[in-house]
Amino acid sequence: MIIPHFSPFVGEHCETTALGNLLKHDGLELTEPMLFGLGGGLGFIYWKIKTMPVPFLGGRTKDLSRNLCRNLGLTLVERETSSLKTAWEQVVEPLESGKPVGLQLDCYHLDYFTRKIHFAGHHVAMYGFDATDAYLVDTRPQGGATKTTLQSLARARSEKGPMSARNRSYRIEGTANARELRAALPTAIRRNAAEFLNPPIQNLGHLGILKTSREIKAWLRSSPDPKADFSHTAAMMERAGTGGALFRNLYRDFLREAGNLLGSDRLREASASFAEIAGKWTYVAGLFERVAGPQDTAIVQEASDTLAWISEAEKQAMTKLHESGAEL
Repeated sequence: MIIPHFSPFVGEHCETTALGNLLKHDGLELTEPMLFGLGGGLGFIYWKIKTMPVPFLGGRTKDLSRNLCRNLGLTLVERETSSLKTAWEQVVEPLESGKPVGLQLDCYHLDYFTRKIHFAGHHVAMYGFDATDAYLVDTRPQGGATKTTLQSLARARSEKGPMSARNRSYRIEGTANARELRAALPTAIRRNAAEFLNPPIQNLGHLGILKTSREIKAWLRSSPDPKADFSHTAAMMERAGTGGALFRNLYRDFLREAGNLLGSDRLREASASFAEIAGKWTYVAGLFERVAGPQDTAIVQEASDTLAWISEAEKQAMTKLHESGAEL
């Protein structure tokens, strides 16, 4: 069962790729930066648990899909279940009605992933199946339109652990009456800025970046293999579906596109600010790649100083966006 005339939307980031496929099939085609920005995507998280040799650095907000639907006046229909049978039925139902479905799963189990790491916050769009395989759209680095066995899909969807969900699937309703972009953009931008500027804990937003600038010096002392751990962090920042620069390239492009659509010099200026910020994130990733061992304190100190600069620069840029109000 393959959805007729399905045309894949292929992007760099997993969740915006999944959302792009759901919306495009319903006739609402947006660029990936626009999907990211309308979802209030820009964020930061410093996440450390005992099983991690070094913390995880994330660059986006948690509720991107929910934010996007709220800002566009759409309905996000989400389903979760602990039953494998029910989980499959919840996927088949929209597919048989001709609508692709979004899935959250652990990419470790997907056949086409060559680098096997557990990450249960991965998203794909599913557009069909046959007796043995599920037909999916993943990110461009993962091959775009692809497939995996039904058994591997079931394992991926039901995996437990950090960031996992219970066989979560979702679809979007209401695209025919979506809120006009010109009306949705200022609200999306201000909401994202407010969340970034007022994190509930110091591990998030600009405070999380500042905390990271202090903590990375301890990574060098505590890591059993600094070269591997810092290199892995750099790869996650630049190449793990972030669009580069820990999602700052996507947000830069969103602000430029929104600025052109609204005729807003403020947004075009903010885009220029994030272009500079994005370059600094890529520079930090490059410094991480150079770490070879515990002796490289100078490299890590430079990365620390750059992250402190980024924290302040992002705080200032988001403050200006939040204060722009109706002028957007």
